[in-house]
Amino acid sequence: MSEHHLRDVAGIVTGAELKATVDAIAEWQLESGMVPWFPGGHADTWNHTEALMALMLGGHRAEAELGFEWLRSAQRSDGSWHQYYVADGVEQDKLDANCCAYVAAGVWFHWLIHRDRGALESMWPMVEAAIDFVLELQTPRGEILWARHADGTPWSFALLTGSSSICHSLRCAVAIAGELGHERPDWELSAAQLARVIRDEPDAFAPKHRWAMDWYYPVLGGAITGEEGRARLNARFDAFVTDGWGVRCVSDRPWITAAETCECAMAHLLVGDRDRAIEMFSWAQRLRTAEDRYWTGIVLPDEVHFPGGEQSTYTASAVILAADAISGGSPASGLFVDEHHFPAVIDTHQQSDAVEPS
Repeated sequence: MSEHHLRDVAGIVTGAELKATVDAIAEWQLESGMVPWFPGGHADTWNHTEALMALMLGGHRAEAELGFEWLRSAQRSDGSWHQYYVADGVEQDKLDANCCAYVAAGVWFHWLIHRDRGALESMWPMVEAAIDFVLELQTPRGEILWARHADGTPWSFALLTGSSSICHSLRCAVAIAGELGHERPDWELSAAQLARVIRDEPDAFAPKHRWAMDWYYPVLGGAITGEEGRARLNARFDAFVTDGWGVRCVSDRPWITAAETCECAMAHLLVGDRDRAIEMFSWAQRLRTAEDRYWTGIVLPDEVHFPGGEQSTYTASAVILAADAISGGSPASGLFVDEHHFPAVIDTHQQSDAVEPS
């Protein structure tokens, strides 16, 4: 086990407690390297990758790299992964673009933590194939359709949350390419066009205004930042946040989740609202268990945990990433909260003669 990077978040949770949470994530990893949501549950590549980042922060490098090996072994020949996997195979065979793209964020995170060029080079073909698959789903306007059926037929609509996360993942992929000396101007242009449509054309996406992630993910993904990002978060804060508890995943339902609360905290950190970020992170600790895990969510006012009393690896991982972002404990702590952490989104108004996206 390598050195861990987890530091105290003063007055809220200690580095030792966070380390225990990462150890608990590692306990649920399968021998194949796959990290399921919970024992006996399924995995998807987005949440699996999130768990690998947490494992790296907690000093479990070998376990994280086993997880990357699982990704490599499960990747399809077209660069994609199926939506859900279980221990003995595929549970849901759709091909979700956001889940595929997020692997690039995990690989760039590995580089930031370990600075292992050999590992980065070995994972490059996996990243390149995944991003090429994702960008084949980009429309001429710029949004990215959310999935393909297993037979390759694309779904007909894009999702704002997924496209916002993809925007961040694309910038990670561009950073990887740059570090390895590979020029990918088409990726840069695709990221820029995606960011523009997220900022300027909300009607490009399926309407899901009741869902909190559609509120804060355009900020967390880096498409809407600065004063505009602060205004976006402030505008619907009361619609989605229950004071003292955290973020309701749907605006008109009393369902609070720790993962969305921590993600939203990181969005606030990105736009410079550190006090609110720390406050929201502190609320998420109400869902910490005596065994150092985290309940996925809670229903108010009854304070019943849901779904079904579930504790999940992806929830714990979101807490760990938020803790690192707040404490600045690792070399990757700025990945979700520092606009200068990777290549800027290019200005498409100055790129009229650039290559068209895939």
